[in-house]
Amino acid sequence: MFQILSRRLIEVVIFLLVITFISFLFVRLAPGDPVLSMLRVDDVSVTTEQVEALREQLGFNDPLLVQYGRWLADFVRLDFGNSYITNQPVMEMILRGLPATLELSFGALIVMLSVAIPLGSLAALYRGSWIDQLSRGVSLLGAAIPSFWLALIFIDLFAVRWGILPPMGRDGIISAVLPSITLGLAITSVYVRLLRSSLLDSLSNEFIWAARSRGLSEMRIFFGHAFRYSLPPVITVFGISLGSLIGGVVVIEVIFAYPGIGKMVVDSIRSRDYAVIQGYIFVMAIIVFFVNSAVDLSYRYLNPELRIKERKNSSWS
Repeated sequence: MFQILSRRLIEVVIFLLVITFISFLFVRLAPGDPVLSMLRVDDVSVTTEQVEALREQLGFNDPLLVQYGRWLADFVRLDFGNSYITNQPVMEMILRGLPATLELSFGALIVMLSVAIPLGSLAALYRGSWIDQLSRGVSLLGAAIPSFWLALIFIDLFAVRWGILPPMGRDGIISAVLPSITLGLAITSVYVRLLRSSLLDSLSNEFIWAARSRGLSEMRIFFGHAFRYSLPPVITVFGISLGSLIGGVVVIEVIFAYPGIGKMVVDSIRSRDYAVIQGYIFVMAIIVFFVNSAVDLSYRYLNPELRIKERKNSSWS
């Protein structure tokens, strides 16, 4: 366990250095000038001398490596700087918007699990039946519909025409229902197909026939053996597709005017607010890394073969 944690610590340090350096270069080389956005916040005319003076004051005229070294030194002290536009501390802005983004993410996961697990399981149990056909039809439909179009349809139906749910903003749990359902349904189709395929593979294994020969009930065989055996591929895809979920949250937050960090970073990109963009990339990189690490560690529980191999390797060493 100590070796695993040590390796993970080294990996996270290298990962953060690489991702922050690459993102720093892309952000700085992107078209646009944050200095112009800063000077035109109050819609006042500016001169070239004012622009150059502010660029020199902020260090934008220094080489990129020098700027990155300065940012990295502040980052080590957990100082992400202040927003160039609002002059608020970046960390405070992220912490203020992060709960709203986590609400939508967890809500979307609940919707996805509530739909994908029953549909995928029933499709595998009743392969070739109308349930299987319905499941595949729903998954194909979900994969074909863009999340932003689905969001607009839901706003029109549930908010404008029927008045059941609020169309935008964040005012209690009820405000998160519509964007969570939209995002959850948008990512469901992948997991329905994957869970069905993984379950069919599990049900055809020899240990399922051995369990039936021992007189175990079908429910116990399904949930205690086949379902658990089929989870690792699903969890692997979830770890890989986490970036897609984060990207989907950004789109949904903008459409529903939900005050999370996704909407915050879109506003920052428009104004070329480098400090906020860099802080957002760092936080998202940390989240993605630790979720993928949790996925890797979960294999020990879900895949007994991996635990057996590790015991053999440790005994041989």
